[in-house]
Amino acid sequence: MNNIYKTVDWANSTNIYEVNVRQYTSEGTFDAFAKELPRLKDMGIQTIWFMPVTPISVKNRKGTLGSYYACSDYITINPEFGTLADFKKLVKKAHKLGFKVIIDWVANHTGWDHVWTKSNPGFYSLDEEGAFRPPFPDWEDVIHLDYDNKELRKAMIAAMKFWIKECDLDGFRCDMAHLVPLDFWKEARTELDAMKPLFWLAETEEVNYHEVFDATYAWSLLHTMEKYWKQETGMDGIDAVLYRYSDSFPSTALRALFTSNHDENSHSGSEYERMGESARTFAVLCATWVGLPLIYSGQELPMMNKRLQFFDKDLIPWTGKYELHDFYKTLLALRLNNPALRAGDDHVRTYRLETTANAHVFAYLHKYDEREVVVILNLSSVDQLRFDIIGSVAEGVYINVFSGMSSDFTEEKTFELNQWEYLVFEK
Repeated sequence: MNNIYKTVDWANSTNIYEVNVRQYTSEGTFDAFAKELPRLKDMGIQTIWFMPVTPISVKNRKGTLGSYYACSDYITINPEFGTLADFKKLVKKAHKLGFKVIIDWVANHTGWDHVWTKSNPGFYSLDEEGAFRPPFPDWEDVIHLDYDNKELRKAMIAAMKFWIKECDLDGFRCDMAHLVPLDFWKEARTELDAMKPLFWLAETEEVNYHEVFDATYAWSLLHTMEKYWKQETGMDGIDAVLYRYSDSFPSTALRALFTSNHDENSHSGSEYERMGESARTFAVLCATWVGLPLIYSGQELPMMNKRLQFFDKDLIPWTGKYELHDFYKTLLALRLNNPALRAGDDHVRTYRLETTANAHVFAYLHKYDEREVVVILNLSSVDQLRFDIIGSVAEGVYINVFSGMSSDFTEEKTFELNQWEYLVFEK
């Protein structure tokens, strides 16, 4: 399987920060969020992904404000957030600071009072009685689009073009991409990339969608990390999913790695509810394994037990302190500056490191020519875990990126880690 589209150069070293505009500030506007850009820049964020910026349907909406994902018009702005001019100003400011900007695109369904329900009712798939229908029974606030309709495809692509032309965006995160036919995405990318080379992220784990998309979601890894914390799987479970990714996906495929996002936080709980003390250790894995780290609004706080309401106003509980700012800053700077952490690059070689505590320690080395990164994770509640690295894969002097201390791995192969402790080294 080959992706016939060229991934934009900046994507292999990028990271993604998902912005929940409604919950980000008390105002819940683009202008209010814009004030956060310098802080995010300092933290090392490179690509900002805005959850849908389109207006929300009123009919059959859930909660008081409804779901971002129940769109009422693909080519206007949600007035809750501001105006189109406000969004253009925000994107321009982000670009000036060096960010890339992508928006969520919901192509599978719309809200019940989308403008097309009146102007183009033939764009929708209908039930046996000829009425609009949800894609799934429990998705009551949205109705399903019919991609057998060629005019719908043209209208959808035209709507996507609107945002590139008007706002100079850098790509799309495509919601539930696998529910939309792959051949539509081929049509869309062919036409849109002709306007500007774009970055395409799909919310799917279906391998064949890499024929079009640069990046997909690593859902299986997330669920395996959660099972590991609950002791429902062991190190072999983590190995299995990562080996499957390596074997099944194209070598150039980019995978979005995460411990939280809007769905997980609102519906399943914060990463600390789902992963307990392992959450930060697995965040290190997501930032240093082969892929693109994805960070959700507020994870830098951290949000320990906060589940943001999805359909109502529910402010992120900012305190003015960002306890994990420097944690992410260190990891994201390493990813940007060390080519050994480039994703989807065939020049990078990754080796699992053998240790004398393989049941508890997950260790690996990434290598790009002479550049190397070594990561050692104690994935256990065992304190003062003492172990050796076996073999000669990692040799020479390495710097601990968090402490600045140097270690000679040729001489020193014995380590001691406390429970869920992590070490990240750069050669």
